[in-house]
Amino acid sequence: YTSTKYKPVRKIAEASVTGAGTNLISGLAVGLQSVFWPVLIICAGIITAYSLAGIYGIAVAAISMLSLTGLIIALDSYGPITDNAGGIAEMAGLDKKVRKNTDALDAVGNTTKAVTKGYAIGSAALAALALFAAFTQEIGHVMDKQLYFLLTDPAVLVGLFIGALLPFTFSALCMTAVGNTAQKIVEEVRRQFKSIKGIMTGEAKPEYGVCVDIVTKAALRNMILPAVLAITAPLLVGLLLGIKALGGLLIGVILSGLLLALFMSNSGAAWDNAKKYIEDGNFGGKGSEAHKAAIVGDTVGDPFKDTAGPALNALIKVINTFAIVFAPLFVMYGLNLF
Repeated sequence: YTSTKYKPVRKIAEASVTGAGTNLISGLAVGLQSVFWPVLIICAGIITAYSLAGIYGIAVAAISMLSLTGLIIALDSYGPITDNAGGIAEMAGLDKKVRKNTDALDAVGNTTKAVTKGYAIGSAALAALALFAAFTQEIGHVMDKQLYFLLTDPAVLVGLFIGALLPFTFSALCMTAVGNTAQKIVEEVRRQFKSIKGIMTGEAKPEYGVCVDIVTKAALRNMILPAVLAITAPLLVGLLLGIKALGGLLIGVILSGLLLALFMSNSGAAWDNAKKYIEDGNFGGKGSEAHKAAIVGDTVGDPFKDTAGPALNALIKVINTFAIVFAPLFVMYGLNLF
């Protein structure tokens, strides 16, 4: 779904010929379609692990995936390294052949990043399932009885809906942060072009530090609200709606977060590589109308694959871990409105 060698990315590139709108539609469709097989594979893994050793088997499967952390980090780092190498080659005015080679490496890097993000979110889903089992056991020890989460229970259903809602709200906050910061950067760049004469001709240097400062401050400030959401959501649901609603929330976060993260990571990488495929000389090459449309798709895809998508991995794990740590508090002081 993300490699320039296969049909999905080439379809997005072809759709770019008729404009940015069709590029975006095609990219969204590819992202939605890409969720199908990974989820079925994860389901097969859950069934196999559970049939062999129950919940313990699922936990072992999750740890087995996490044991490849070194390989995953290496593959995930490959993409940004090749991307920045291409940027350096272009800014240094190196031969076009160098940029062509770095672009090819960057396209491979986009695919490896998509693979590692899918792998990470898959391991998060398995780990979260094991954490949910630990949560139910912890509740059982505190209450001195087995607690069941039934879909016929309105508390569980309400928790499911709230849990499924959280990844969308979390992603919206991340995407909004990227959009607002991008606007500030564009305004600053325009200000520098107007106030500093000679930037375009190379006679004067831009004030790079100002842009870096804007991005750094925005990254720290805008991530406060998503972090607070991840912590306060299970706390409020556990205290106000009770343990059963919190259990439903945990399952809802796992399901919704898994699907949304896969969709965002794959569609973002597909948009990026569709642009790379056009830059290789297909459908008009660089500077063509198709290329301009593909740039729009890539601009949308970057916060998809580099901001909101990977962050959902952390959201799932934080909420589940937080629920386990504070389980006794929810049992003792929860209002249990249902």
